[in-house]
Amino acid sequence: MRLVSFRQGKRDGLAVRIHDRLVDLSVAAPQLPGQIRALLAAGPQALSAAADSAAKAGASADLDPASIEYLPVVPDAGKIFCLGLNYAAHAAEGGNAVPAYPALFLRTAGSLTGHGQPILHSRLSDTLDFEAELAVVIGRRVRRAAVADALEAVAGYSCFNDGSVREYQRKTTQWTIGKNFESTGGFGPELVTADELPAGARGLRIRSILNGKTMQDDNTANMIVSVADAIALISDCVTLEPGDVIVMGTPSGVGYARTPPVFMRAGDVCEIEIEGVGKLSNPIADEPV
Repeated sequence: MRLVSFRQGKRDGLAVRIHDRLVDLSVAAPQLPGQIRALLAAGPQALSAAADSAAKAGASADLDPASIEYLPVVPDAGKIFCLGLNYAAHAAEGGNAVPAYPALFLRTAGSLTGHGQPILHSRLSDTLDFEAELAVVIGRRVRRAAVADALEAVAGYSCFNDGSVREYQRKTTQWTIGKNFESTGGFGPELVTADELPAGARGLRIRSILNGKTMQDDNTANMIVSVADAIALISDCVTLEPGDVIVMGTPSGVGYARTPPVFMRAGDVCEIEIEGVGKLSNPIADEPV
């Protein structure tokens, strides 16, 4: 199943994508929670009911794609953990050793933006970089997960662009400030439930494409820390809840490591494509004055 968080006018909602259809769950299944985090918290039976109801829904439940604005897949994510240096070639291009323990930092929900919505270029810096990443959405509460069982906590996967203001990332040994500028983290277009993909979303081609040119091109099989490893490591320390997100790090080919460096500017379009998951597209725009 593919779930889309959307805004239509002043209403926020949840839809199921079935081929070219977008089925509004508020019409197809009004008894179910209308937000993705609440739907996940309601458990696997609620997800199954959403899929069944959408499949049976008539045309009256269809949304016109042109009438909606895509929201970040989980607009109100409680916790967003991000892994750095999780592909060996990316660590090497920045002159970094592969860490013995994964480099972890947090993003805030306010730093996210949806598919088709602008990633904002800050007036403070011209070093806005792209990072193609796999996002993991947690579907059930988990604490101290064993690696062998960790994937049972995954609701699904999405595409993520970990837009990074490198100048600010480098101002401190903690990367958080450079990773949390407003509307820099593209997240979407939809949540693809785990049953539609290989275990741990392993073996999928992942790319970033800037203005039609492929910049990063790798495979999720090359992640150093797997999805199961990441869930086990993080849940050793923190209870993960439905709707929490883990962003799994980026391959080599980022802008700052190029000669000359390539950064995103207003007027650019950056796409993140993951095999079987989809294509996230964001225009780049200057931050409003």
